[in-house]
Amino acid sequence: MLNDLRTEALFADLAHFPVSAIQLAFTVVVFPCLLLAYSGQAAYLMNNKDHVSDAFYRSIPDGIYWPMFIIATLAAIVASQATISATFSIIKQANALGCFPRVKVIHTSSKYLGQIYIPDINWILMILCIVVTAGFKKQSQIGNAYGTAVVIVMLATTFLMILIMLLVWRCHWILVFIFAALSLIVELTYFSAVLFKIDQGGWVPLVIAAVFLFIMYVWHYGTLKRYEFEMHSKISMAWILGLGPSLGLVRVPGIGLVYTELASGVPHIFSHFITNLPAIHSVVVFVCVKYLPVYTVPEDERFLVKRIGPKNFHMFRCVARYGYKDLHKKDEEFEKKLFDNLFTFVRLESMMEGGSDSDDYSVYGQQTHRSKDFLLSDNNNNTFSSVVDLTISSCDSIVPATKSPLHVLNSGTSSGQVSSQRDVDEMEFLTTCRDAGVVHIMGNTVVKARRDSPFYKKLSIDYVYAFLRKICREHSVIFNVPHESLLNVGQVFYV
Repeated sequence: MLNDLRTEALFADLAHFPVSAIQLAFTVVVFPCLLLAYSGQAAYLMNNKDHVSDAFYRSIPDGIYWPMFIIATLAAIVASQATISATFSIIKQANALGCFPRVKVIHTSSKYLGQIYIPDINWILMILCIVVTAGFKKQSQIGNAYGTAVVIVMLATTFLMILIMLLVWRCHWILVFIFAALSLIVELTYFSAVLFKIDQGGWVPLVIAAVFLFIMYVWHYGTLKRYEFEMHSKISMAWILGLGPSLGLVRVPGIGLVYTELASGVPHIFSHFITNLPAIHSVVVFVCVKYLPVYTVPEDERFLVKRIGPKNFHMFRCVARYGYKDLHKKDEEFEKKLFDNLFTFVRLESMMEGGSDSDDYSVYGQQTHRSKDFLLSDNNNNTFSSVVDLTISSCDSIVPATKSPLHVLNSGTSSGQVSSQRDVDEMEFLTTCRDAGVVHIMGNTVVKARRDSPFYKKLSIDYVYAFLRKICREHSVIFNVPHESLLNVGQVFYV
């Protein structure tokens, strides 16, 4: 048992230590100890067949019984820590794939990306351990539950290994067949024995796995449908240009920061906003926060800025990039840094245009070489990640105009004070809008099942998914948006 726990702890920490350290520890220490321990227990059982139920402790000599008891207890503690670490890693990967609700992930190491701590999952594990321990009446039932979980993990690992040998390593089918035959003969024998223990405690890991599988499936389905809706409902630039510089509304003083998960295109929430409200801010900035799988992103590489539409539209996109150790929530000067980069972008754009008479408007961003090598993940860590968006520095959403319009009149000023932007520099205009106030606009797309949907779909979407979204971390909390300047724009999407 001691070596078994040590082996589980070792492989559970594969994502937390270098591969060479794992290989060396297993080859030099763990594997020889496993062979000696299992060989000794097998020899003891051959001579003492009536001690099968407690072979480990009965096989220990009396002189070293208590030292071995202490070491075994410590090994159990190490194994529990490995189980917790492995659970954290699984939840983080599921979160990154959009298969689990957003939870708080704390990175405890600046060197290893896999060393994390998730407070919510830690509490859930504690509650489950207490319930399972208190609920079982016999120690054998806990053993049956443990055996069921281990055998199913062994089978799943074998089947995944077969896929890797076929699709990744491209091994010959004979080698794959030999590996599968040798592994499945042993594991299916164990599995057949476990089937008789399902009603004696083996059902517990199956029920827990079914509950988590249901939660992950519902969350992934709802999140995927919501993201597809936002992707397919993006506003075309032609529609924006058709509205004119005022966007068909009154442009009031101030800057509107529209938070979106899309790194390209104009989100549907913007059209929903301007079709239901009679005014929009003089300057609109679409803010997209992305997280890179690096320790930190330097300050001079954090923001990517581009212009959307002609200059007199005063619409921009800003992609803020953070490493896993960069806490956006504690970035109290986020607005200031964003505006500094926005002003720098405007100055660079003016310098690069160089006073030319060209009627085309271009996009200039601080695209870095480092950013091209990493994956971008969504704010809610969905699976809809892609290699750093080339659309950030491309002109896919920009339609060149034959004549760049001049600055428009600010129709949102107080009565009798209509100033012409024709004579005002864009930098001064942006500064004036910033001083007038900043409003954070966030979308809240509510996913609901259609009326003609089956009962199980209504239950999953309208209740389970809605409950999960309610208890998971809100974007306003992640972005540390002050409540007094927060504006939520809701819309309903039926699936």
